[in-house]
Amino acid sequence: MKTQTEYLTFKTRRKREYHDITDEVAAVVKRSGITEGMVLVSAMHITAGVWVNDHENGLLADIDVWLESLAPYREDYRHHETGETNGDSHLKSLLVGHQVIVPVTAGRLDLGPWQRVYYAEFDGQRAKRVIIKAMGE
Repeated sequence: MKTQTEYLTFKTRRKREYHDITDEVAAVVKRSGITEGMVLVSAMHITAGVWVNDHENGLLADIDVWLESLAPYREDYRHHETGETNGDSHLKSLLVGHQVIVPVTAGRLDLGPWQRVYYAEFDGQRAKRVIIKAMGE
């Protein structure tokens, strides 16, 4: 079995941002030489997430509004008693998940016609990493 591990680093300008990282993930798969297998994409921070969904700006805006309605920024999170101010970011990460596994077939990401891989930052403005680990034959 072959493996290829690479990292992406993000330092966002805003607290919440969403980035399409599909091309970066596909490039890792290509460099790996894997033709059949899978690729794990995982946010290495507990206030970030990774998901697969449609590449459409209206949907991204809807997801942002939905996440903020379910886990709004508030000052009264118990987590804030530790000196942190990102309780909502932890909850948003739980809602979208922190990792995905994408199949690799014939040397390419085997996504549906509209599917893209996204990195979601919920507590940005500092460096954070994503691990991409391609595995297969």
